[in-house]
Amino acid sequence: MNFRQVHLDFHTSEKIGDIGCEFKKEEFQKALIDGHVDSVTLFSKCHHGWSYHPTETNEMHPNLSFDLFGEQIKAARELGVNVVGYISAGLDEKYAVRHHESLARSKSGEILRTSDFTQAGYHLICFNSPYLDILASQVKEMCEKYSVSGVFLDIVKPTKCYCRNCIEIMEADGLDPDNDEHVTLMAYRTYEKYTKAMRAAVDSVNPELTVFHNGGATPRGRRDIIKMNSHIEIESLPTGGWGYDNLPLTSRYVQSLGMDYLGMTGKFHLSWGEFGGYKHENALIYETSLAVANGGKCSIGDQLHPDGKMDPETYRLIGEAYSRIEKKQEWLDGVSGVADIGLLSYSAWLTSRPEEYAKDAERKLSDVGALRILLEGHYLFDVLDCESDFDKYKLLILPDNIRIDDILRGKLDRYVAHGGKLLANGRSALLEKDGADFAYDLGVKYEGSREIKPAYLSVSDKLEGIRSAGYVVYSQTQKVELTDDGIALAEIHEPYFERTVEHFCSHFHAPERKRYEGVGVSEGKHGIYIANAIFREYASVGSLICKRVVTAAIDKLLGEDKTLRVKLPAQGVVTLMEQNEKSRSVLHLLYAPRISKGTNKIEVIEDVIELYDARVSLKLGERRVNRVYIAPQCEDIAYDVDEKGILSFIVPEISIHAMAVIEWKEVSNDED
Repeated sequence: MNFRQVHLDFHTSEKIGDIGCEFKKEEFQKALIDGHVDSVTLFSKCHHGWSYHPTETNEMHPNLSFDLFGEQIKAARELGVNVVGYISAGLDEKYAVRHHESLARSKSGEILRTSDFTQAGYHLICFNSPYLDILASQVKEMCEKYSVSGVFLDIVKPTKCYCRNCIEIMEADGLDPDNDEHVTLMAYRTYEKYTKAMRAAVDSVNPELTVFHNGGATPRGRRDIIKMNSHIEIESLPTGGWGYDNLPLTSRYVQSLGMDYLGMTGKFHLSWGEFGGYKHENALIYETSLAVANGGKCSIGDQLHPDGKMDPETYRLIGEAYSRIEKKQEWLDGVSGVADIGLLSYSAWLTSRPEEYAKDAERKLSDVGALRILLEGHYLFDVLDCESDFDKYKLLILPDNIRIDDILRGKLDRYVAHGGKLLANGRSALLEKDGADFAYDLGVKYEGSREIKPAYLSVSDKLEGIRSAGYVVYSQTQKVELTDDGIALAEIHEPYFERTVEHFCSHFHAPERKRYEGVGVSEGKHGIYIANAIFREYASVGSLICKRVVTAAIDKLLGEDKTLRVKLPAQGVVTLMEQNEKSRSVLHLLYAPRISKGTNKIEVIEDVIELYDARVSLKLGERRVNRVYIAPQCEDIAYDVDEKGILSFIVPEISIHAMAVIEWKEVSNDED
């Protein structure tokens, strides 16, 4: 895969004339050069349904007079720039207008995506219609006629559909259209049929071409869906609704699957479809650096004007980011991540429980809260599903509500038997069958959910770094009591009463009644337990006590086995990558302050604040250091190794992104 891709949107209405009239090969090439671009996704067919080249399987845009797609490909190939062909799959407005019978529909009969034709917007097409064969012929034609290295198919995911075709197929297969689980099963069957048809169309021309299905490609816990792609492109425009949590969360999951992937952001201030929107170059530098720091490659979204003329300011902006990535590529390729901690994704765990998945409207908060605490605490971690190999991690986190079924118990039994530690909270680690008690020794026995909210957490001096006080916690708290060998690290106090018309005190909630009401944090043989839904609470309200309790628990469980320690502000990000073939490790350190702007509180990166003299310590294990330096400058920095085998050094400056490289010595068997 290439490191520096541009995704060049070109969704162009037939109401606009003179399509591509300003396209000039030299200007197109200059933009790619100025942007330091090495791969570009170009449009064969857009959401409006028009092709941008002569075609026998579709219709060329009525106001395009030449083969724009072909000329763009030629121009890119002359520069040695890779080309991926884009085809809108789930949306084809031309076809949708002509074939209402092929549209995907809700249970009430409304058309999906845009509910009718009185509103501006696209209408989703069902793949259980003749359209699927037409789409396959369009994909095959593009691959036959044009020199593309892969196919990008857009707006596709498993979709519950109640169109006449889907209902007839369900009934023929013995499925009940009134049963939500059956409709969900049908959605996945339809998606699989679609992906197989697309792969067959591509393979009939060239099996070496890549295929990516954008729209629902990375559902945590559904490896079958993920593996329908040859690689992953993580669409994650921070200002477009994805936020800055999405890329680290998704990349650290995909990374653990061993798949190639790239992080896709955009040049837009807001999101796709914003003509004339430009984010600050420092935001693009940070977002592309975040992608490579998490082991991926980069893609930046742009949108071509209908006249076909590339925007010089956009490619100046992109070039600010990609010129830096280009200089760093030697240290970015062929990497694997280092992780002490495995975060078992609650969303992944829920995938096999569709009824519970549908009912839990706040399900995303568990993963997001855990991610934020791990990022802000500068821990090394991966995001896992229930199929992951747990044994490689020193600590597993089970956030908020992951109960233990027979399959998960078998894996966790082996994990804890070999010394692995657990951090669980809320209803996590309870046996799923009856919920009567915990599956593992976490120092407490379960007595049920605590009715009163909020509660107060009184922390003992056994959790380091937290001062004694009664800290309010707003999320659901469980009632637990110590086992004979359990150790209480914090206790629960309750307020005098919950706030009602008859009982209220002050502006918000009643103060704590300072008496013991149960265990708040405990430690047992297999790990530590926290009684409230602490990760959801941190995602929703950001209480500092939530983070401090979790980080204190993690540090207690990892102890001296913690691989990396680094001094950074909370918004700093750190990752550690191994380049085994080059016998070196690459430490990434990132920092860019984010501020919220506008009534929608869009997180924006604008100013650069340099950090200086970031202290790092790294547990070496059996390895020995040959050299430590800053890349790409290749400037050596001083380092020290103590008697415990801890490597220490100082990164002199972080300006958005810094890389410290540790080269390892080859140690012979007879060497001391």
